[in-house]
Amino acid sequence: MTDIVLSTLNARWTHASLGLRYLLANLGPLAQRACIEEFTLRTPLHDMVERLLAHQPRVIGLGVYVWNVEQTTELIRALRARAPQIRIVLGGPEVSHETHDQEIVRLADHVITGAGEVAFARLASQLIDGPRPLMRIIPGGELELDDLTLPYGLYTDHDLRHRHLYFEASRGCPYKCAFCLSALDRSAFPFALDRVLQALRALIERGARRIRFVDRTFNLRISTSLAILNVLLEHNQTHPQDPVFAHFELVPDHLPQALRDTIQAFAPGTLQFEIGIQSWDPQVQSLVARRQDNSRAEDNLRWLKSHSEAHLHVDLIAGLPGETLAGFARGFDRLWALEPHEIQVGVLKRLRGTPLTRLQDEHGLVFEAAAPYAVLQTAHLSALEIERVSRFAQAWERLANSGRFSTTLMAWLGSQESAFTGFMAFCDHLHQRDCNLHHTPLETLAGWLADWLAQQPGWTQHRAQSLLIQDYQASGARGRLPFMSRGLPGGASAPSSVATVVRSA
Repeated sequence: MTDIVLSTLNARWTHASLGLRYLLANLGPLAQRACIEEFTLRTPLHDMVERLLAHQPRVIGLGVYVWNVEQTTELIRALRARAPQIRIVLGGPEVSHETHDQEIVRLADHVITGAGEVAFARLASQLIDGPRPLMRIIPGGELELDDLTLPYGLYTDHDLRHRHLYFEASRGCPYKCAFCLSALDRSAFPFALDRVLQALRALIERGARRIRFVDRTFNLRISTSLAILNVLLEHNQTHPQDPVFAHFELVPDHLPQALRDTIQAFAPGTLQFEIGIQSWDPQVQSLVARRQDNSRAEDNLRWLKSHSEAHLHVDLIAGLPGETLAGFARGFDRLWALEPHEIQVGVLKRLRGTPLTRLQDEHGLVFEAAAPYAVLQTAHLSALEIERVSRFAQAWERLANSGRFSTTLMAWLGSQESAFTGFMAFCDHLHQRDCNLHHTPLETLAGWLADWLAQQPGWTQHRAQSLLIQDYQASGARGRLPFMSRGLPGGASAPSSVATVVRSA
């Protein structure tokens, strides 16, 4: 028997919930009577219910996010039917705001809004040992970060070997972008640097090799950034055959020389930067209260691509107030010209509690009623245009961000007046043919691209198929493209190099 079970539905099995581990680490004496059960969005409902009830818990705490709220609601409904005596406590971003109109809140016994480490420990004690709490909605309140017990020792050896480990050096964000929950933060608050470095070194010594920092503004305090990077660099240079891979979220317009010098020292495959541009349009940035020096951000991206080995994952958001399809296309093309490794095209979502709500009426923002609350139309983007961008984003994620067909896409889109317009034409073509992007294997999608390219000026079927084959094989893929058995197996009948195909156009 375990009195308290902490659980959530992660997006993927390789993700290990940092939030659950914080709750467990700060339960005090109750930690001995608690455990963690993690699931994914693909875990069958029956399996989740059986695994949770097998502990015979008195309290179940569930982390709720925009990506798992619907499945978590079904889980609670099933638990209520099987074991109504169990007290269910919710926490997480999705239930920290607008609690009055949420079905999942009505189904739960208690909801903790905001930071939950201290509040959950207090509530769990009351639910198990009394006195019974009077409030259903419990504010998490402000935390003193130095008082928190860090949770990294709760990552198991199995976690270290097989999963991405989440880590933080600070909480909060000083920026006030209207579409982001971090706009509600007063500022960014750092953990004591000595505690951060000690915990990081301990994780690495235990064998952690995939660490994802969740700080929203990792490069805000350069002295802290450098100290963390130097810990990673020290290990990687001492153990070049067994390096740590680290992921950070960077502010795009803040990359001083000291940080550049350190980033340059990292070997390929050891650093990834997630960089949110979101929009290049100054008027749009002003509407959503986003402060960004576009010229400096562009210079920093250009430098990172040219002078570092870091993998660059850069975000754009379609559907922001005031941005037209033509404006978004210009922004995409501006980013494409900088050649980041991935361009993440996202469609605006209305996260509960964000200041975006105040812009809805003025800018005609209409959102889905159910999670993930994606925008359906705006005063500047019609519903049809939003649908087209959504299809673009899906195809781009599969073909471009997979990294499988980089040379082919560069040869094709690099010759277009607008990379966005060129790729959108391909997406519109697939839609007209009723091609399903979501459930189609990547190899089939590449076949559709080969057929499309063969009809474009300056292209032949031979060139399109040859480029795609060589890209596919160079990426390490082990499958077969649909046309590889039709005289183009990537052997003697294919050109000897990608460069040969490009020059033969």
